[in-house]
Amino acid sequence: MTHRLTDGGRVLRVGSLARVEGEGAMHISYRDGEVEDVQLRIYEPPRFYEAFLRGRSYTEPPDITARICGICPVAYQTSACWAVEQACGVTVSDEVREMRRLLYCGEWIESHALHVFLLHAPDFLGYDGAIEMAADHPDVVQRGLRLKKAGNELMTVVGGRSVHPVNVRVGGFYRWPDAARMRGLLPVLEGALADAVATVSLVAGFDVPDFEQPYEYLSLRAETGYPIEAGTVVTSLGNDFAVEEFPERIVEHHVAHSNALHATVSWDDAPYVVGPLARYALNSDRLSPTAKEAAAAAGLGDECRNPFRSIVVRAVELVEALSESIRIIEGWRGDAPSYVEVPPRAGVGCGASEAPRGVLFHRYALDRSGLITDARIVPPTSQNQAAVEADLRTMAADWADLDDHALQHVCEQAIRNYDPCISCATHFLDLTVDRA
Repeated sequence: MTHRLTDGGRVLRVGSLARVEGEGAMHISYRDGEVEDVQLRIYEPPRFYEAFLRGRSYTEPPDITARICGICPVAYQTSACWAVEQACGVTVSDEVREMRRLLYCGEWIESHALHVFLLHAPDFLGYDGAIEMAADHPDVVQRGLRLKKAGNELMTVVGGRSVHPVNVRVGGFYRWPDAARMRGLLPVLEGALADAVATVSLVAGFDVPDFEQPYEYLSLRAETGYPIEAGTVVTSLGNDFAVEEFPERIVEHHVAHSNALHATVSWDDAPYVVGPLARYALNSDRLSPTAKEAAAAAGLGDECRNPFRSIVVRAVELVEALSESIRIIEGWRGDAPSYVEVPPRAGVGCGASEAPRGVLFHRYALDRSGLITDARIVPPTSQNQAAVEADLRTMAADWADLDDHALQHVCEQAIRNYDPCISCATHFLDLTVDRA
């Protein structure tokens, strides 16, 4: 809705942003044709997970925190398990690590497919949503649904169900998935891999604004392979630290206009970015051969700094997750027990993994009986908030002469570049443009 002000200014309000997870608002103020203020307002009520984890058993965080998000529950389960296991001084087997990676691949596949095809592609193809897009591009939407179904099936076989998996426990899994059922998924995953490669080609042809980010990129980097379920923290400016150092390195602070905390790194008060662009920039050398080939064909180079091309990087990560899934299943033996015992003890532990939207940090302090005395969770969307606002400030300045509809569209698209999960961030978009 647009209001023309008596002084010649204008206010543009959009009641709700479509095609994001959660609800929020954005405010842009112009004065004398210049951008005065930009705010990404996350107004969903705080959910107090960190508070009500206190006093719970050390075995409960994987199941409790998974309920923070129905799109990326495995990310919460994995980061929680690493943190509790570190607090208890336990190291899991290589087989447990591989199965965590396989389950996580399923989450990447379903989440990236949802974002690429149903949330973000309509922006580039000129549609209000996936339903409208399906009328003219049924094959594109059907491909996206096939990919999402493949990810959901993988999560069901490994995790027990596709939403809030029930097979994950501290120390590993309650039981190994049936090997025959996993092998039975191979034709589905191989077909999905072909769909993912075609997806990279499709989205690489989208027209995008000429825009590049100057921010520091932050992601995990594993000893081998592309970072998914584990790693140490590295950045594009050469900073690095162990995951257990994150409470001192990642600094959260309140802002008046948001129920989600903003985050900066301890050595710099500037915005930083987590997620596909960061992972790719810091780990493109670790991609599988098939994913490397797809990235090269898409013209990505060693890094990509245009957030509007994040959809291309997500498509490359679809290829990576499917390639990894096939590799793990083909090589699976399952000779070790499905979990290791994790006896309680007093201690502090930190864990991190790469949620589809970026690094997700967990920290737990336990007493000697295994009760949680303190908890801290830092989700990727809250880490990206400052960068989103910085992007919007630059775009609002560059495109101030756009009419209200066009400005609204490009601002919404810029926010969807990050695939924000707003419910995760409240521990998206009512748009207000004030022109005076």
